[in-house]
Amino acid sequence: MTRIKIFSILFITLLITSCSKDDYKLGSEIDPFVRFNFLTKDNVPLEYPAVNGSLAPRSTYLNSSVKTLKIPVALTTRYLKSAVTVNFSAVSSTNDNESFTVNPVNQLVFEGSKLTDTVFVSFDKRWAANQSISLKLETVSDPEIHIGNLNTEYPNDTFTITLGEISTAYTFPVGQYLIKGEVGEKIDFKVNFPNGFIPSEIENASIFKFLDGFDYSLTHDDFGDNRSSINYHLTLLEDIQNPDVRYETKLTLTNTPNYVATGNTVLQIIKPTRSPRDVNANPASKFYDLSSQFYLTYGETWFDRSGTCAWQAYNAFTFPVVVTKDNENAILYSDKGTANPNDDVYHDAFKIGFNVVTGTSTTNSFNLKRWFSNEAVAAASSPGFNITSALEFFPENGNSKTQGKVLVIPQYITIAGTNKNSHNIEIAGEGTYQEISAGLFEISFELKLTNEALFGGTVSTQYRMYNNKTYPKPAALSIECPKEVAL
Repeated sequence: MTRIKIFSILFITLLITSCSKDDYKLGSEIDPFVRFNFLTKDNVPLEYPAVNGSLAPRSTYLNSSVKTLKIPVALTTRYLKSAVTVNFSAVSSTNDNESFTVNPVNQLVFEGSKLTDTVFVSFDKRWAANQSISLKLETVSDPEIHIGNLNTEYPNDTFTITLGEISTAYTFPVGQYLIKGEVGEKIDFKVNFPNGFIPSEIENASIFKFLDGFDYSLTHDDFGDNRSSINYHLTLLEDIQNPDVRYETKLTLTNTPNYVATGNTVLQIIKPTRSPRDVNANPASKFYDLSSQFYLTYGETWFDRSGTCAWQAYNAFTFPVVVTKDNENAILYSDKGTANPNDDVYHDAFKIGFNVVTGTSTTNSFNLKRWFSNEAVAAASSPGFNITSALEFFPENGNSKTQGKVLVIPQYITIAGTNKNSHNIEIAGEGTYQEISAGLFEISFELKLTNEALFGGTVSTQYRMYNNKTYPKPAALSIECPKEVAL
């Protein structure tokens, strides 16, 4: 027997043994059937229309979130000439039908090419222990459509939600906003609830602690059906445009009996001091290159190394700060090759930040990962490792293209340990920048970190940062340096 024939026999055998009954018929010959099609990846539900052909539909799910749970139901057929309705039931194991609502109430509709409908389970109060909700597909308007998968091992005609221990928290997705200081100016910001929230628990709760530097009003949108975030609106009630004065208001998320403040817990609203600067100096552009997704800046930190102070090298992904056209520091980066001004991209000519290219990890802003041991590096736990607006440049005489002063933008960052201890750290600092050789820029600055629990107050050290990986090694300093701190 030839190799080709042997391979063909093996391939057919594997194909047959790997198929379920669902796969025996192809195209229009498949018997139509309807089933629950609830998929998860890393135990996180995929929401329709997201699909993943390598995942098998689940018949149970352990839920610890109070966000609305979306449970897709799929009808397997090519096309429907007329609408099909499927009736289902929803029953609580404790006969408690007040802690949740189901929408639609008991009927799903499929028509034309719309072959997926969704059951929405919303939670209106905290549930009792050991409770579950069972959904079952009961009847279908077309007798030719089978309820459940055609195989009997995984019919997926029922779906059970086991209600586990509830974990609810909130966080600020953005830690700082800058304002012009005009009366009536509005800042829109969000509070995110990763596991959702129950409106009755939030409506009258004191979730903020305030440290006000100017007068403003604060409102929020109606909660509606969105249980993942709340939109707030801060409106300035006084004129604070004096260019020589810095104004700041801070909102801090507090821990409540039902919700834990996590991640970014401090929001700063700042009217900074202003100095005349020519955007055409554009010093920020020396420190990013969006044509390379792997572009890095390179730095040295004066830090303890096994009991001896020494320069320690690091690098970080560096990006511009994107702004709107009306920002006073805006400079056109790209018109995207079109005459339409609405798709133009503007950058802040005087600011850069550090972030990852994609994903949920973190970069090493200011070499901060060197400062700590047992640090959690996921952005959800330690968003402070990604400082998206970190350094601000002030060109000499307002227009120098080669040198000037630099400011570490004062702000609070959040760093957590793998032990889940979370810390708010205030950062600040200043220094200078200059072109030290053709095209090679050096930033020399001091970084200050303030946190009473970690450092007993404020600690600081020296930094050098470069826009190229080839740079002269800084000379040793005759000053003390910080040591690694356990989180």
